[in-house]
Formats: sequence, C-alpha cells, structure tokens
Amino acid sequence: MKEAVTYRLLKKDHLTRARRGVLETPHGTVQTPVFMPVGTAATVKAMRPEEVKELGAEIILSNTYHLYLRPGHEIIKEAGGLHRFMNWNGPILTDSGGYQVFSLGDLRKISEDGAEFRSHIDGSYHMLSPEKSVEIQTALGSDIMMAFDECTPYPADREYVKQSLERTSRWLARCRDAHKNTEKQSLFGIMQGGMYHDLRKQSAQEIVKMDLPGYAIGGLSVGEPRELMCEILDGCVDLLPEDRARYLMGVGTPDYLFEGVERGVDMFDCVLPTRIARNGTALTSHGQINIKNAKFTRDFTPLDPECDCYTCRNYSRAYLRHLFKAGEILSSMLLSNHNLYFLVKIMENIRKAIEEDRFSAYKNEFYEKYGFGK
Repeated sequence: MKEAVTYRLLKKDHLTRARRGVLETPHGTVQTPVFMPVGTAATVKAMRPEEVKELGAEIILSNTYHLYLRPGHEIIKEAGGLHRFMNWNGPILTDSGGYQVFSLGDLRKISEDGAEFRSHIDGSYHMLSPEKSVEIQTALGSDIMMAFDECTPYPADREYVKQSLERTSRWLARCRDAHKNTEKQSLFGIMQGGMYHDLRKQSAQEIVKMDLPGYAIGGLSVGEPRELMCEILDGCVDLLPEDRARYLMGVGTPDYLFEGVERGVDMFDCVLPTRIARNGTALTSHGQINIKNAKFTRDFTPLDPECDCYTCRNYSRAYLRHLFKAGEILSSMLLSNHNLYFLVKIMENIRKAIEEDRFSAYKNEFYEKYGFGK
C-alpha cells in the first residue's frame, strides 16, 4: 500500500552516524535533518505563516490535544483541514496528544482504553483513546500523525516503565488499525522505555514490527541529565530502520540538535525558541543573551552580528530591550523570528556539512563559539 510520506537517504557522514535525506509528503519535500517549529494551537506563536515560511521552515508541528479542546477538530475539518484553516501550505506533523494528557498529572487517569482527563480550559471530562487520537488527526488532515503513546516521566520505576511501553505498543496497533487514510496521511510510531537500554530495545522491536514509514524516540529530554539523555539516545537510533525517518521528540536546544544529528536522527521539534523569546531571551552564535539586561540599554548593534535574519538586519539590542521593557508585542514577534531563524539556519548548515563530510568540524566550531564543551 502506497504511503503518504516516504524517507530517502541521500548521504552519510564519513565519521559519525549523521545523515542527509529527504521526506516526501503530500504537501511538499522536507530536507533532513530538520527542525520543526511548533504551532501548538494552529499558529507558531507571534509569527505569521508567511514569516515562518520565509525564514526557511519547511514543516511545522501542531497539537492534537489543544486543537481537540479548542476550537474542536470538527470545526477544523469543516474549514477544509488544518492547512487551509491556518493558511499553511507546507507539510504538518501533529502529535497525538499523549504528552499533553500525561503531563496533566492528577487531572488524568490512564487505563488500557486510553486516558480520561479534565480539560485545563473548563474542567470538562474527556476520554482520549488511540482511536480517538487518530480520528482527531484524520480530521485535522496533517501529513504525519503520531501514534497515541504514554510518555513516562523521569525518574520512573522499571516495572512501571515496562508496563507503560507494552501498553504503548498495544495502543500503536490500535492506531494502525484505526488509520485508514494512508495515501494522504502517514502514521509514525513512538519508542518508549525510559532510561533502560533493554526496555528501549524491547519497545523498538515491538513498534518496528508494525512496518511504519517513520519512528519517533519519545520520553527523552523530560528532566534527565544531559549525559544520560545522550547515553540513552546513543543506544536508541540504531534500533530503528535505516530506510525510515527518525524523529527525536521535544528537543530543540542547539547542543541537543547536534547530538541527535550525530547519532542519526532526522527530525526535531521544540517550543523552546518561541517560549524563551517571549521571556526576552535570544539564541546567538556566542550563546544565549537576555535582552532585559541593563548592559543593552545603549547597545545599538544587532542581536547577533553573524545573523542575517530580518530582526538582526533591522533592529538593535537597545531597541529590542526597549520593546520588552515597555511590554510591546513586537518584542515577542522579533525575538521569535530571530530564534526560529537561528535554529533553522543551524540545520541548513548541518545538512551542508554532512554533504561535504565535515559535520564533526562544524559541530566543534559551533560548540567552541557558543560556549559548549566539545
């Protein structure tokens, strides 16, 4: 059966597991490795869709949980699907809603059927099952829909993690059976297993049997130390098929992007660039800066002299600090534009470095300038 989304490997780095490829989707081609801006509620916060496209983003992510609660997937379906509703004509990936439901803590109850939860908006009760998640994502019309899974917290008891990953595998089978629109949307499975290498292997074996066009690594960057995250990731990637897309969920700091690419990951997403922008923080070639700092009061240089984004071409640190201190919305808009461009540009440079067999050199150069240990 023809799949809506396919992955094609173009080039492998000669020193690491980094790889260059393309994703073909119904709404266009995506060059990988790729960072996907997050448009939680059918919008990348403080950004027009045209701006997101102009800064080089080829695919965005939206959130099943939030769109189900507001405005409702039926309304989006009536509007012609998420692409038309939000005026984005490129590829869209929707997460399953699992992470958001499980992060509700005492507001949700997990069973084999799914997750019963109370809305954070009005306190109303809902049941999100694998079948319901697929139904919602089908109505949204995303190019890639994610399977409903249980994201285990850190730290977590081994026995609980084992039971959780096995339930995630059973839920994946139910998602696959409920997913009928394979020529227009593809379903990706999610590996779980917490911080246990053998459970990660078990999870991978169970989900790979489903023969899906792509697989995600879930349950990382959930509070564990950086070293542990890298150690677990190191053992995860090779458990997934080389001819399918590999997606590390919820990761978006520059160092995690490099570490993921180095191990063979193709896709990343994170709310970080826009979230920290709204708090006055900018990503620059020489590390993060907080625009609220008084030292920028009379600093008329760009946020990042090495950046050619719209913000850096047109505005100074002093002006951006003024906007933030004055509570102006434009502060969030300009900082979000810069931060997203910064990460998209990193991925563009990474792709070029892999093509030219100099990924490690580029990583070391970036780390030294940014202030990371090599």
